[in-house]
Amino acid sequence: MSQWFWIFWTILGAILIVAEIFTTGFVLLWFGIGALAAALLGLAGVDSLALQFLVFAIVSIGLTAASRTIFVNYFSREKSGQSLRSGVDSLPGKIGTVVSSSKGALQEGAVKVFGSTWTAYPVTGEEPLEAGERVCVDRVEGASIYVKRIGGEPDWRAKPEISEKSQT
Repeated sequence: MSQWFWIFWTILGAILIVAEIFTTGFVLLWFGIGALAAALLGLAGVDSLALQFLVFAIVSIGLTAASRTIFVNYFSREKSGQSLRSGVDSLPGKIGTVVSSSKGALQEGAVKVFGSTWTAYPVTGEEPLEAGERVCVDRVEGASIYVKRIGGEPDWRAKPEISEKSQT
C-alpha cells in the first residue's frame, strides 16, 4: 500500500497549486510544490511515509521562507527608506491654497489640499494666512493642519520669459 502514496502526494500537490489561484496569500503554491517533491520521492521507490512527509515539510517551509525573504528584500519600499504613505499620512510636504483667511486668536483659516478643505493654522512664527496664498503642509494634528508659506509661483504657472531675440 505504501508504494501508492506518490499518487496521494500528486493529487494533494495539484489541489494545493489549483487552490493557490483562488487565494491571495501566495503560500499554497509552495506547499503544492512540496507535495510534488514528496510524490517524486515516492515514485522513485522510497516507501517510507515519514521520509516523504519530511521532504514535503522541508521543501514547503524552505520555499515559503525563501519567497518571503525575496519579497521583503526586492519589493518592499521600506528598505530604501520610502514607505508608502496614504490618506492623512501623505499630507505633510504637500502644497495647498488658502481659501479662507486667518481669523480669531488662533489664526484659524482654511486650506484646500488635493480637493479637500482642511482647518489650517500657520506654524509658529508665521504671519496670519491670507486667501489665495500657496502654503506647504508642515504637519497634521487631529483634523487640522499646520502650514507654512512657500515663496513665488510654482514653475508650471510661471510666465515664460521673453528673450531679446524673440522680441526682434
